[in-house]
Amino acid sequence: MPAEIIDGKAFAADLRGKVAGHVARLKADHGITPGLAVVLVGEDPASQVYVRNKGRQTVEAGMASFEHKLPADVPADELYALIERLNADPKVHGILCQFPVPDHLSESEIVARIDPAKDVDGLHILNIGRLASGQDAMAPCTPLGCLMLLRDHLGPLSGMNAVVIGRSNLVGKPMAQLLLGDSCTVTIAHSRTRDIEEVVRRADIVVAAVGRPEMVTGDWIKPGATVIDVGINRIDAPERGAGKTRLVGDCQFESCAQVAGAITPVPGGVGPMTIACLLANTVTACCRAHGLLEPEGITA
Repeated sequence: MPAEIIDGKAFAADLRGKVAGHVARLKADHGITPGLAVVLVGEDPASQVYVRNKGRQTVEAGMASFEHKLPADVPADELYALIERLNADPKVHGILCQFPVPDHLSESEIVARIDPAKDVDGLHILNIGRLASGQDAMAPCTPLGCLMLLRDHLGPLSGMNAVVIGRSNLVGKPMAQLLLGDSCTVTIAHSRTRDIEEVVRRADIVVAAVGRPEMVTGDWIKPGATVIDVGINRIDAPERGAGKTRLVGDCQFESCAQVAGAITPVPGGVGPMTIACLLANTVTACCRAHGLLEPEGITA
């Protein structure tokens, strides 16, 4: 029987609805409006589209959206000064700088300048350390979205064998920490893993976040396993016409779907969860800043 398709687009819409409800209660009960500030440096077309989508969804959730667009040649000191102003602004509860940035700027230095309490991307070293040690942290948005999809589909994850393919700081490592937090037995597999197919084949949960198109095939998957495909890769699609392309994940969808119990599609799986979790993190940051109980159902 083909796998059940995990509809990330529908789940993200539901999550945004929950966020909007929490925002409305914060306004009504406390007179507080959560605010998200996005900094865009340069004219990268993909980043511009992404920032527009973030701004639109922030406003639709009833939150305050602050967009700061800087030229590609902005001096580092000018960018850092903006971040300091946003750190000090009580109307701003979440800050993110859209990456990539021009070569003369350091992404790690930018993240280090953001107040960890407002680091809604979960990239600051203090948030990484807190996540690893089981403390309250801002979880990176994509892994948080994966965790929510898994909990929704499987219920309690305690005791399950999970394999995360990929060891990036953005997805692989925090994904493993989140799964450990839910009492999974976690293996991180990567390009140097010996017999990687056999390692993956033992997993009840597979999270593919390696950045290689269609690397994981159906014969890697344990029958009935749940597969979360984080990959977004654009490949040539000559069958659609000269110069055409299509999006695929890190899993070969057709073969994996014949074996897995459930799987996320690409597109329409993990992708829509990222902005929804960004909004959720901003509400969480707002509640923490004001000493309020964190809302249930939208955090790790």
